[in-house]
Parts: sequence; structure tokens; C-alpha cells
Amino acid sequence: MNRAEEAADSAIPSWEDRDSKLRRSPQSRAPGASRLRHKVHLVLEAGRNSGRLGLLFEIFLIILIVANAVAVSLDSIPRYAAAYGRWFQWFEVVSVAIFTIEYALRVWTAPEDPRYVERPVADRLRYMAQPYMVIDLIAIAPAYIALFMPFADLRILRLFRLFRLLKIARYSPAVSTLIHVLSLERRALFGTLLLLLCLTCLCAEAMYIIEGQAQPRVFGDLPSCMYWAIITLTTVGYGDVTPITAAGRFLAGITAVMGLGLFALPVGIIASAFVTEIHRRDFVVTSSMLSKIPLLAGLDIEVMSELMATLRSHMVAPHVPIVVGGESPTAMYFIVSGLAKETGVARGRGKQGNTLGPGDVIAADAALNGTPHESTIFAHTPMRLLALANHDLVVLLRKFPRLRRKIQRSVAVRPRKYRKPVEEEVVASSDASFTKQFLPQ
Repeated sequence: MNRAEEAADSAIPSWEDRDSKLRRSPQSRAPGASRLRHKVHLVLEAGRNSGRLGLLFEIFLIILIVANAVAVSLDSIPRYAAAYGRWFQWFEVVSVAIFTIEYALRVWTAPEDPRYVERPVADRLRYMAQPYMVIDLIAIAPAYIALFMPFADLRILRLFRLFRLLKIARYSPAVSTLIHVLSLERRALFGTLLLLLCLTCLCAEAMYIIEGQAQPRVFGDLPSCMYWAIITLTTVGYGDVTPITAAGRFLAGITAVMGLGLFALPVGIIASAFVTEIHRRDFVVTSSMLSKIPLLAGLDIEVMSELMATLRSHMVAPHVPIVVGGESPTAMYFIVSGLAKETGVARGRGKQGNTLGPGDVIAADAALNGTPHESTIFAHTPMRLLALANHDLVVLLRKFPRLRRKIQRSVAVRPRKYRKPVEEEVVASSDASFTKQFLPQ
């Protein structure tokens, strides 16, 4: 590994760095509280990856968020508000209390993330400025504003309660992917917005010249003409403002046709980028990809074809737990690219624990024997993983005894310290832009 790669790899905050910093902090004197905070952090941030408790927590919060949106809508209907107003109020109080506790727990467990472990106060404030935390704050802010400012407009505060639906983005990969796509394509979308504004002004000015004399009440000023241009470009066509001259109608037809093409631009940009991002995250599993995994090398075509049909591919961001020590396994994982760090119980094997890389297998022994995971394994860099669910593994092991023997032999060998060759990059080129978020400026 050359110096550039070593510098890039060491620049990414690791969970070992977090552990060493926590040991030096005064909080390390309370190991029970530290373990509790670590467990709460896994449930809040890892969700279903942290085990059954994390999965139940995610499901509960999603149901609560949707129920809040339904309650806000029903509360706006007078007959429901009169009949069930008290129940709506109690439900709002309970919901705000739950969301407040969730928000406070996330702030309390922030130092469990190595990016927010240096300064207890400043890093927590930086964590609270993250987009998801801002959304969580907006979700509970209207209730406290109404409590301490009774003169505030309650209708506007009820409207802001609907922003709680944005909290689902934390638990929905599709929503987070769409937000990421909008961020990546912001320049192209801003360009289409500028084009729309220019076209609106040109069409409005042309209609002002053509129809201003014929209909001075309707097209006698540019703002009124701009309203007509926006309605026509969006092909809504309310019909409240229409030209009466032949030239005006001809211009209206051209404006409507241009509107169809103009609004197809952002739709095409977003759709294309969204599909590209989905393909990047859920990459296609190929036989050549499987042949590079030592555990699967040498298997016959029948076994490989069955594996390709059952394996599920996905991306894992840095600092996200893949498996959690002490939890029952739900799948075993094959690393395609990226690095993972083994912590928890595995720290007893060495100061730095084990580093896993491409070709290594995660949780093979736990999935094979049905025992809890011995240690917690986090993604150290952006990773591409292949997941083999437990029920699919059971079917494959019964059908192909040779595969069972290979897995048993692999788990009998202790994980070795992974070291990348010189020619390998720290992160795959497709994930380079994502990694830059975690490198120091």
C-alpha cells in the first residue's frame, strides 16, 4: 500500500478511533452507561441491522408518522374535530413526547459515531445541524411553539405537523436515494428553471404586445401576461385568461407546445439519474463477481446459478453496522468492494480488531450454526455487499452438501488481517464522490 492510499484510508474516521477517544474521555469511567448508549445508538441508527428490537422500532415509528398525518387530516374536518377533538389532542401529546425522546436520544448517542466524538458539545451541535436532525426538530417544534406562544396561528402550526412525513425518509432507501439524486442533479435542474423563467418572460412580453390593445383589462400589464404564460406553459389552461386575436391564439398554441417539451426536461433528468443511482446501489450480480470470492471459487455451474438467483446486492455507507454482536443472524454477507472493521468482542483479539476486505465473508459461522454474532462489524469505507438470507442459505445447504462443507472449512479458519495490494484503490471509483464527504477539507 503506497503512502497516498494509507493517508486516504487513515483519514476516514474509524470505530477504533472512536473507542480510543472514548477511553480517554471522562465518560469512560461509567462503562455501564457507555454500553447502554452504544446499544441505543445501534437501535436508532442501524435499525433493522441491529436486530429484532431495531426492526420493531423502525416499524413503530413509521406507523406513528403515518398515523400523525392521518390525524392531522381528520382533525381539519369539523364533524370529526367536534366528536374526537379530545382524542386527537391526546394523540398529539403522546406523539410529541415520543418524537422528543427519540430526538434527545439521538443527540445523546451522537458520540458513538466517530465523526462526532472529539468535542462533546460542539460535535453534538454539528450533529443536530444534519438534514435528518433538522427534519426531526421541525416535526416537534410546532407543539412547543403552540405551548409557549398561545397567540400563534394554530392552523399554520397544524400544517407544519404534516412535515413529520419527511421523517420516513430516514427509514426509506427509495426516498433517501431520490434526495441524493436531486442533490447530484441540482445544477441541471437549476438550468431548466432558468430556461423556464426566460421562456415565461419572452412569451408574456410577446402576448403583451399582441393582446395588450385588444384586451387591456386582461393583458394590459406584464404581470398579468406572466400569469397567463405560466398557466399555459404548464399546460394547465384554466381558461380564465384567453387571447381573442388570431396572432394571440397562434402564440398561445406555440407556448403550450413549448411547455410540454420544457417540463419533460427535469422529469427526464431526474428519472435518468434515479435509475442510474438504483443500478449503482443494487448492482447486478454476475458469475465473474462470485468467482472472485474465495469461498465460492470452484463451485459448479448449478450451484453458482442458484446463488445468483438468491443473492441480494446493496451498498453500505461508512460507519453503518453490518452485523451487531450478540444479535441473531438474518443473513451472511460477501464483500465485493470496500473495507469493514470488526469491533466489540473481537477487540480482544488485538488492538485494532480485524479488517475485512473484498472476497471476505461476514457472519458465516453465525448463519451456519444459528448462533448470535460474536462481534460487531461496521463498514469502514463505502461497501458493496452480497447478502444471502438465512432461509435461502438453509435451502442451498440442503440441496448442495458441497457448499456446506466449503462454508464449514472457511469458518474454521480465523479471519486474517486484510491488507490491500498497491494497485487497489481505497474505494471503488464509482463510490469516490461519496467517500469525499467523509474526508477532511
